[in-house]
Amino acid sequence: MLDEQTQSRAEPLDFIRAIVEEDLRRGTYGGRVVTRFPPEPNGYLHIGHAKSICLNFGIAQEYGGVCHLRFDDTNPETEDMKYVEAIQRDVRWLGFDWGDKLFFASDYFEQLYDFAVQLIRAGKAYVDDLSEEEIREYRGTVNEPGRPSPYRDRSVEENLDLFARMRAGEFPDGARVLRAKIDMAHPNMKMRDPIMYRIRHARHYRRGNEWCIYPLYDWAHGQSDAIEGVTHSICTLEFENNRELYDWFLDNLGISPRPRQYEFARLNLDYTVMSKRKLLQLVEEGHVAGWDDPRMPTLAGMRRRGVTPEAIRTFCDRIGVARTNSRVDISLLEHCIRDDLNYRAPRVMCVLRPLKVVILNYPEDQVEELEASYWPHDVPKEGSRPVPFCRELYIEQDDFMEDPPKGFYRLAPGREVRLRYAYIIKCVDVVKDPETGQVVELHCTYDPDTRGGSTPDGRRVRGTIHWVSARHALPAEVRLYDRLFTVPNPDDAEEGKTFKDYLNPNSLRVLHGCRIEPSVANDPPDTRYQFERQGYFIADSVDSRPGALVFNRIVELRDTWARVAQTGGEAQQPARPKPEAPAQPADSSAEGDVGARSEARDQARAANPELAARLNRYTQELGLTFEDADILTGDLALAEYFEAALAVHHNPKAIANWIINELLRELKGRSLDQLPVRPEQMGQLVALIDREVISTTAAKEVFAEMLTTGEDPQAIVQRRGLQQITDAEALAPLVQQVIQANPDKVAQYRGGKTGLMGFFVGQVMRQTQGKANPQLVQQLLQEKLAE
Repeated sequence: MLDEQTQSRAEPLDFIRAIVEEDLRRGTYGGRVVTRFPPEPNGYLHIGHAKSICLNFGIAQEYGGVCHLRFDDTNPETEDMKYVEAIQRDVRWLGFDWGDKLFFASDYFEQLYDFAVQLIRAGKAYVDDLSEEEIREYRGTVNEPGRPSPYRDRSVEENLDLFARMRAGEFPDGARVLRAKIDMAHPNMKMRDPIMYRIRHARHYRRGNEWCIYPLYDWAHGQSDAIEGVTHSICTLEFENNRELYDWFLDNLGISPRPRQYEFARLNLDYTVMSKRKLLQLVEEGHVAGWDDPRMPTLAGMRRRGVTPEAIRTFCDRIGVARTNSRVDISLLEHCIRDDLNYRAPRVMCVLRPLKVVILNYPEDQVEELEASYWPHDVPKEGSRPVPFCRELYIEQDDFMEDPPKGFYRLAPGREVRLRYAYIIKCVDVVKDPETGQVVELHCTYDPDTRGGSTPDGRRVRGTIHWVSARHALPAEVRLYDRLFTVPNPDDAEEGKTFKDYLNPNSLRVLHGCRIEPSVANDPPDTRYQFERQGYFIADSVDSRPGALVFNRIVELRDTWARVAQTGGEAQQPARPKPEAPAQPADSSAEGDVGARSEARDQARAANPELAARLNRYTQELGLTFEDADILTGDLALAEYFEAALAVHHNPKAIANWIINELLRELKGRSLDQLPVRPEQMGQLVALIDREVISTTAAKEVFAEMLTTGEDPQAIVQRRGLQQITDAEALAPLVQQVIQANPDKVAQYRGGKTGLMGFFVGQVMRQTQGKANPQLVQQLLQEKLAE
């Protein structure tokens, strides 16, 4: 198995996996790999723990070993069974299972006590009467050696007697401790006679009042690993100095073979805190609504917010395993979340701040059902839903301006705009509240010949906005969650402040009176959506119910904080921000800089008749949308790039899509000729997709590598083995696994929720890492689901 892994591994090993492989080659532990994840049940797990979970369980899975889940429950004052249950729930949710390897340090109390007695008999541990404050004073400093306790030279017999009486409960809390006798001048402060046991007359959540002395973590940890036969004890860097102490305990107890400890960098994530103590403070002081508040970095909070375990595992894989501590930009986590949701979240329309629109020339009693795709930008995916259209609609308040600035291409008096999937409308009148002067209603007309956004007369309408039927839309509350803190490192507080001074006052904004299209009414509660132009959302697992829908924003469509950082602005959101534009740079519904760029493209075509001619040819002959043609003909170099790619492979729409949605976002202030991807390579990449050599998902991996290396796509595909799987026999078992793993969704699909096809396709594509032919997958799924 090891040889196969070594031969097939495309990326270099991290240092811990390299150690594991070397141990397996040498037979250090007889071919065994045993890791463990050892949380203390005194709080909820957070994203930092996810890194450790993925590492420990991942190594065990990769090398045919086992990973234990052990609760280091040695502090009765802070631990609780509710935390045990929450941790188990979180580990399972992340996709890992410990099988029958569930352990508790509290089960080892008797053996740990016997180990302590063994050290006392050997003259290597003693009972000390100093208070904890005196012990700290006697320990010395980094530059000064410590002083021995006056009780350090007690006889073995006296120490055994006092330790037994400590266990029997004769002494009050803090009266005595048991310490290891090592070296009070040792350069490692951890080795200066560390405390092993302290007296605590407290009820243990598992052992009750059976014990009144409790082992400290440093004493219990290494021996617990040894008792369980752990081979690779993997922990974070703050325990690096503890390793020498663990080894001393194990060596002086004569335990062999013993586990070896290896340290890796903990996860320090921007715009949050990773201390359970500080997170508990936020909960207890009411700064958040609980451990599962969607703003919290806890796994419970992220689950409630709608983040998927797949996104978290991808994030942990992306950040890797390092030896030195560093901070991770939260935008990488958000990118992984978006990338995951983009493939699994169907698109629907929701109006967050409704403004009523009455279409004067539309029949009052008429209702149309318009067909709207769940996946408008993803051709392999099928699935749509009917969207009702009638005389009265709701649009976003921000999609109308009575006196619009230059570059605003949405609705205004006398202007036209496209309604997504519907018609072009024109604003002819504005109704205001007589007392406040606020706009409360728009009167419009519609063009019945423009259904679906078509313009038979060829007129240009740049703006496209979303909407819902006022008669059919469902009321909803929407919670807009944002980053919990306003600065990247809240722990680095300036003098006189604490981390709480940097809490983001806009980390939660609740919108009432929102309206969402009725297609969501019978969807499974865990369905994640992309609200078009708004972001990714999920129904709140606690507060949402039929008739009283509550949606949480999982993540925005784009990183608005990056723009704040680039402009040097304040890291806070306005009270009523403009709705996010879709991820596609070409979307004509976006305003501001997009509108300004469109104006610049108009000027470029006015100055260059060749570009104007290409605009007409791209729309009329090549079949491109006006928006795509507008972008491609706003610059001669870009138009030439497009045509050079088209000369290699004639698929205008696909090549335009890749250039606009993938290539241009990589410019970041550079010119086209500074990118390593040549136009002929872009044509070759699209050709590989069209010929079903690779899937669209694999193509994105290839494109990312092209941007780094400039290598031809075919060479990358062959080197990395990304060829598409087109063998029905190979895919059939995976299809069957997905169907068996999702019985509820199968029942819903067979009951008429055919839009779930995208979900099933996505699951199979993920299992094949994007290599499966999506059309074949869909065909196999349709056959199986029809049985």
